[in-house]
Amino acid sequence: MANRTWSFDGKEVVGTDGAALRWDDDRYFTLTYKGKKFFGELLDNQSESNALTIKINQRVFSVRKKGELDDLIAALGLDKPKVRKLKELAAPMPGRIVQVAVSVGQELQPGDEILSLEAMKMENVLKAEGIGTVKAILIEPNQVVDKGAILIEFE
Repeated sequence: MANRTWSFDGKEVVGTDGAALRWDDDRYFTLTYKGKKFFGELLDNQSESNALTIKINQRVFSVRKKGELDDLIAALGLDKPKVRKLKELAAPMPGRIVQVAVSVGQELQPGDEILSLEAMKMENVLKAEGIGTVKAILIEPNQVVDKGAILIEFE
């Protein structure tokens, strides 16, 4: 039988023959590989997208079988997540600027920390939701801002 490409927890693995799977019922199974038995449970079945979440010997795995459609999607470049371009950062609520973590000219990626805003005695870290380069910082630490005020501009 031909090798199959699988993705286990996001890492590609080429499977070979030699493993046997026996379903005990619609949720539990026994996997035998090189004479060893592993007991498993199907946690989430997304078979329409070739994806499963399984538990084997108390470890949880995300498993996905790679198919011909996946190769076509990758060849067309449709497998890459769309990342939006940042234009400006507006204050999501009124508060006081605690810290600015960026500088003019700095390039940001999704998830990068931009600044800390204190509101209702809680400090909120605002992070980039897209990519961009800091063009102008319109605030400074300890400045009080209103909801909707433009804090940072990006190019």
